[in-house]
Amino acid sequence: MKAFVTGTGTGVGKTFVTRQLIREAHAAGRTVEALKPVITGFDPAAPEGSDTALLLQALGRPVNRETIAAISPWRYPAPLSPDMAAARERRPIPFDALIAFCRSGTADDVFIEGVGGAMTPLDDRHTVRDWIAALDIPAILVAGSYLGTISHTLTALEALHAERVAIREIVISESELSPVPPAETAATLAHFTTVPIRIVPRGGV
Repeated sequence: MKAFVTGTGTGVGKTFVTRQLIREAHAAGRTVEALKPVITGFDPAAPEGSDTALLLQALGRPVNRETIAAISPWRYPAPLSPDMAAARERRPIPFDALIAFCRSGTADDVFIEGVGGAMTPLDDRHTVRDWIAALDIPAILVAGSYLGTISHTLTALEALHAERVAIREIVISESELSPVPPAETAATLAHFTTVPIRIVPRGGV
C-alpha cells in the first residue's frame, strides 16, 4: 500500500503522523519505507531533529549522509516554500524525476511525506496537489486542532477533490494550543465530509 501524507499547512504534524504509520506497519509485521523527497529548512551540519532524521529513526536506520540522501534527495537550507528555496539556489526540483523517485519504493507499505500543505508550490507550475495526482495514490490529510483548522481542512479537501485525489483518511494531530477538544473538531468536520477521521493525541506517537 502506498499513501501520500499531506497537510492543511506547514507545522500541523505530518512527520508526527508518518512516524505513527511506520510504527503501525512494523507492528503488523509489514515491510515499510518512508520518503521525504523534498525538505526545506534543512541544515546539513545539524541534521538531527529534522523531519528526515525523525523518519529514519522511526524506520530503525542510522542518520548519516547516505541514509538522508536516500529518502530526501532534494534538500534546501532556506526555511521557505520549495519553489522559493530552490530558486535561491538555482536548483529546481525536476518534477518528472520527483515522480520517478516516489515510484521506486517496493516495501509492503510506502509512505511519502510531502512538504508544507496540499497547495504548496514546488515550482512555477506544480503544487503538492499536482505531485499527489501524478502519483495516483491515496492521500492522508493531516490537520491540526488549532483555531481555524476546520476551514483550512475543508479547503484542503475541496482542493484535493478537485483533482480527483482519493483521500484515505483525515488525521487530526492535536495541536499544542487546542481551543477545543480534538473530538469536537472531528465531529464538526464529519458534518461536511464522509472521509474517515481519526485523532492522534499530542504525545501519542
